[in-house]
This record gives sequence, C-alpha cells and structure tokens, in this order.
Amino acid sequence: MEAIHAPLDDEYELSIVHPSSGQQTPTGAQTPTPYSAQSSQAALQAALDDGVTVQELAPMDRGVRAWTFCFSAFLLEMVIWGFCFSYGIFQDYYTTHPPFNKSSSVAIASVGTIAIALQYCEALIFFLTFGRYPEYLKLGMWGGLALYFLSIFCASFATQARLIFVWQLILLQGVGFGISGGLLYVPVIKLLSEWFSERKGLAGGIIFAGGGVGGFAFPFILNLMLDKVGLPWTLRIWAIGSTLCAGLALLGMRPRLPVPKFTGNQRRPRFIPPQLGFLRNPIFWSVSLTTLLQGLSYFPVSLYIASFTRALSSPLTATIVLSVFNSSAVVGQIVLGHLSDIFPYPWVMLASALGSGTVAFLLWGLANAATQLYFFAIIFGALSGGFSSTWPRAASDCARGKPEYAGLALASTAIFKGISAVIGPILSGVLLEAGKGAAIGGVFGREGYGAVEIFVGSCALATGAGSILVARASQRARV
Repeated sequence: MEAIHAPLDDEYELSIVHPSSGQQTPTGAQTPTPYSAQSSQAALQAALDDGVTVQELAPMDRGVRAWTFCFSAFLLEMVIWGFCFSYGIFQDYYTTHPPFNKSSSVAIASVGTIAIALQYCEALIFFLTFGRYPEYLKLGMWGGLALYFLSIFCASFATQARLIFVWQLILLQGVGFGISGGLLYVPVIKLLSEWFSERKGLAGGIIFAGGGVGGFAFPFILNLMLDKVGLPWTLRIWAIGSTLCAGLALLGMRPRLPVPKFTGNQRRPRFIPPQLGFLRNPIFWSVSLTTLLQGLSYFPVSLYIASFTRALSSPLTATIVLSVFNSSAVVGQIVLGHLSDIFPYPWVMLASALGSGTVAFLLWGLANAATQLYFFAIIFGALSGGFSSTWPRAASDCARGKPEYAGLALASTAIFKGISAVIGPILSGVLLEAGKGAAIGGVFGREGYGAVEIFVGSCALATGAGSILVARASQRARV
C-alpha cells in the first residue's frame, strides 16, 4: 500500500487512500518527520498525480476539533464519574431511611463499589472490542447511553421494603450503570491519543477533572432533590436530565483518523493484538502495582467521608465536605496533569502519594471538628484525586516504541484500579465494624474510623514507594 507522510501546513496532515486497495493510511498516526512547506506541497502533488485520494486531518494538540473533543469528553466524565463519586449521598440516604436501613450496610456499599469497579475492569474488554470493530464505536456509545438511562430510570422503581430491594439496586444502579459507563467512557481513552500528543497530560487532566466538577455539584443537587421529591423522582429526573447532557456530548466525540472499512475478503485486526511488548515491560507492572495501592487509599475515603462527617457534625456539613473533596480533584487533575507534561511523571506520582498519606494521618485521623475535615477534603481530594492525570504519560511510557498501544496499556492498568475499588471498601468496611465506634487512645480515629484511617494513610505511603519503583524502571528502560 502506498502512503505519504507529510504535513500540508501547520493545521492539517495528509491521509492517503490508495486506489487499488481502498485502504486509508492516516499519516498523522506516527510521529511526523520534518518537512518544509515546499516539500509538503510537492508530496501532495505527487500523490494527486498518482491517482491517490488525499484527505486532510485535523491538527493534533490544537484547533477547534481537538478542543471540542476535549470539552465533550469532559462532559461525559462529569456525567458518568461525577455520579459515581456522588454515591456517598445515596449511601448516607439508604443507611438512614426506611426501608433501606434494614439492609446490610455492606450490601448498600456494594452498589457504588460494583459500578466503579466495572467501569475500570471492563475498559480493557471494550478497548479490544472497538479495536477489532472500530466502525461500531459510535454505535456502542449510543447503546451505552440508552442502557445508562434505563438503569437509572428503572432503579427508581426499586422501593419495595424487602431484601430483594438491595439486589435490584445492585443490578440497576450497580451493574447496569457500570456497564453503560464503560461503553460511554472507553472511547474517550481510545480517542485521546488521536487528538493529543504533546499536550496529552493537560488534555487528560481537563477531561478527568469533569468527574471532580460533577462530584462537587451533584451531591448538592441530589441531596436537595432527595429532600424535596424523594428517591423515586430524584432518579427519574436525574435519568432524563443527565441523558440529555451526555447525548449532547456524544455529538462532539468524533475520531480524528478515518474509520477503517473492512470488506469480506479483508482480515480484521486480532481481538488481542500480537506482540504486546508492554506486558513484559517492568514499567507496566510497577505502574499497575502503584495504581492498585493508590486506589486502596482513595476509594475508602470517597465512600466513607460523608458518613464520617455526618457522625461528627451534620448532614449538611457531610454534603459540603463530600462536594469539596470531589471538586478539589478538578484542580488536582489539571495541575498534576500539566506537571506531568513538564516533569517526569513518577515524581508527580510521588508528590501526590506522600501528601495524601500525610494528611490522612494528621488531618483525618486527628479530626474532631468539621474544620479539619474541610482541609483534609481539599488537600487529599486534590492530591489523590489528581493522581489519575498521570496515567496518559505512564501509559505512553509503558508502550514505549509502540505508541499505538498506549491506550491499550492504559486500559490494562485500569483493571488494577477496578480491583482496588472492590477490595478497598470491603476491607474498610471490615475495619470499621471492628472499630466498634471507639477512638484509638481516645484521640485518633473518632467514631471507630481509626483502623480505616491507618489503612488509608499506609496505602498512600506505599503508593509513594511504588512511585519510586516506577521511576527506577523508567530510568533503566532509557539506558
């Protein structure tokens, strides 16, 4: 197949279609070699003379289309992950209102845990599926949106005062929502590498900050709606409004590269691509281990910070603290993402981990008033919540030499985050039950949260050790 790789100007690159094969070769898929304007025009003219169809690709890292994609992905992140991060409001509501408070607290907590875990763990499967069937990516997103609406809307009818009520929530607000979130979110990971390269950290930080924006605003909105109209109508109104918002976002989720078209005699890419060298790369495994440890420290706080604050203060304060915790991630995502474009990403990971562990022990562990919790929510939320903005750089490092596998490496790493989303809350629930409402030494860990706070702080510090391991593996790979 004949191909030309030359940027036409500062705004566009060439995409070649050879007349005999009909296959498209987007020249922007690789790192372009430097061409002058004259040589680019000469290459274009030569292609036209040979009967090659030439298409113009939108520029990477800049331009209206790239930032439209970024804003649309931000909206999807806000709707999907903002709702996930606001589950603490539902957790607090279910455990304090009949008939929900008759159910096991572990079962209620599993609703939000399953939704988050599924979105992380299914990312690899959807990524591989869309890699083999790229023409179904857009359809998959619209199908995910339909499933999202049905899951939240139907969950509004799960109000029976029986044990089966919890299983209805687990299947709808947990499993259904989790699968739909993956269908909507995985294409963001897949398309990010098409639109951004040099500014991938910044773009990823902006996109991931959507979860923090939603996590800030949604608890107030959901809490107000639960008080005014009750649970059933809260879920129904939310299903309709958020679906419309996500639908608008899907209109801007367009690929930069032409979508391949396969005929009957053409072989599709393998479901599992060959030569996945990043699986043998020590960087990948050290990043995955560090991600697992970081999730073990983050998810228990995300789930229990509202309940802890309510026990120490008031329901309103609990809502404010959860919102501050989630919104701090907005700043953290953007700042840490931008820093990972400037400095080596393992050191950004290290700073995030050490800061998170320190405040977990000092501010949350010794908290006896809402003021300390506000400071804890701001600092821990920014540092720990912003940790994921280092993933794009880490994934590129894992797939070193094969940038086309960067998205696959990121999706593979997300599995470990999903595992921590299950293990972290379960272990924290067991530790909380063991605490029996008493503080350690009468000072540390009030309301029985001492063991949970020690677990969170220790995992955060262990994340710092993992970051050093990532730095060493990355340094050795450069030798």
